[in-house]
Amino acid sequence: MTDVRVGIYVPQLAFGYDDMLERARNTARLGFDSFWLYDHLYGPHLPDAPAFEGWTLATALLTETERLRVGHMVLCATFRHPAVLGKMATTLDVISNGRLNIGLGSGSYDVEHHEAGIPWDTLAYRSEILEETLEIVTRMFANEKTTFAGNHFQVTDLPNLPPPVQQPRPPIYIGGIGERRTLPLVARFADVWNVPTYGLADLAHKNEVLDRECERAGRDPSTIRRSLEAPMAVAAADAGLEEARAKGERRFPGAGWGLHEGGYIGTPNQIVDRIGEHVELGFTEFIFFLHDRGAAPTLELLASEVLPLVR
Repeated sequence: MTDVRVGIYVPQLAFGYDDMLERARNTARLGFDSFWLYDHLYGPHLPDAPAFEGWTLATALLTETERLRVGHMVLCATFRHPAVLGKMATTLDVISNGRLNIGLGSGSYDVEHHEAGIPWDTLAYRSEILEETLEIVTRMFANEKTTFAGNHFQVTDLPNLPPPVQQPRPPIYIGGIGERRTLPLVARFADVWNVPTYGLADLAHKNEVLDRECERAGRDPSTIRRSLEAPMAVAAADAGLEEARAKGERRFPGAGWGLHEGGYIGTPNQIVDRIGEHVELGFTEFIFFLHDRGAAPTLELLASEVLPLVR
């Protein structure tokens, strides 16, 4: 396998800053490609658990590491005005010397919007917000000044200097599998298409839909890297796998997490084989939720027995 990238997703829920920094540093030290956070005001359905704001935390982690790429799965387009988001992203890309990944989506948790007084509205409305955000942010990355007039946002001769370090731009990840709205936006704007956990059972079909959308948009589908976000329960040998599986089932319950529908359960050799199956479908980036939330022994196991065999 070539050009396979592996990242670790550790939602910043019920962890202190030292815990998150330790996991990020271990992820970097052991040779993983990226580290991922969520973008919520608190953990969905868990309002009493401590949680850090995602952009501020990403900024801190990027300044405390030297090689690691950091991003969000995914930034909620309704949270930040696109002109502000574009400037924030450009600034952080410069500060981190080009290590920012930008995941963008239309939002997934209505309750926090209602509580914070942030408009939620229909999926169609939120998809329009996402589309205009992508228009403005991508133009800001590419141009010294940006002008755009949409239904929701208007910017006029908006400067953006200095430009991002990454050229032609920091990679934009769009997460989702919706055929009516999301995949057309992926075909138009994304550098990376990320399949969320709830889409793991239908990868081949969604791949075909994205190829068709690229054809409609006049884009070569091979220019979009394909990524998946998957839960994993892993152990060094069969003897420890049942405990890891049980912990994974408690942490990732139901079809929405996709642990049994399309996730990763097994020993390192089984994990390598599973990655190979998805590489055959065209996926070359893997972002894993681990059953123990990125504890050092599991990261070390993956780094020593999986990473060398999939790259």
